[in-house]
Amino acid sequence: MTQSAFPLARPGQTIGLLGGSFDPAHAGHVHITREAMKRFGLDRVWWLVSPGNPLKTTGPAPLVDRMAHARRIMQHPRVTVTDIETHLGTRYTAETLAALMHRYRGVRFVWLMGADNLAQFHFWQDWAWIMENVPVGVLARPGDRISARMSPAARLYRHYRISGRASQMLGASDPPAWCFVNVAMTAESSTAIRAQGGWAHSSDL
Repeated sequence: MTQSAFPLARPGQTIGLLGGSFDPAHAGHVHITREAMKRFGLDRVWWLVSPGNPLKTTGPAPLVDRMAHARRIMQHPRVTVTDIETHLGTRYTAETLAALMHRYRGVRFVWLMGADNLAQFHFWQDWAWIMENVPVGVLARPGDRISARMSPAARLYRHYRISGRASQMLGASDPPAWCFVNVAMTAESSTAIRAQGGWAHSSDL
């Protein structure tokens, strides 16, 4: 697994992007990553460990700690853990996607998210631009199926939804295109891990 700030990618590859603070990364992130590769026909997945979440008022643990922990948790030859947003100087997902599409000409990117994110996707900066420019793969988490499917984004782009049975087509589809798949998951979350005191990083020492 490369440690480069800018991972290698070849034109023609389809790369899934899973963004977040990963504060901390856990087995649930690993599970949805493996499922996304299998369900959406992805060549690789990049974890985009963000400097911070613009929708959250409190900052995460130091980036270096989150990166190190994520790399310990996610061990797969086709998955790269990267802090590329820090090097691109982008803050919002739409900015990151535009920068990646400019830098990696000929590479197909697929944005990955949990169903909980789809439920509040309409609050994201330039969310409609994301839907119009990058295929979106949505993986259901416990308790979020109904709210996600009834969300403004899902309703507005309902005619561009690819059925779960045809999920392998997502990576090769021209946007707007999105697919919602049900995946058996644990209820493990970063919030719960922090609340239970199970996340120690260098600033705690």
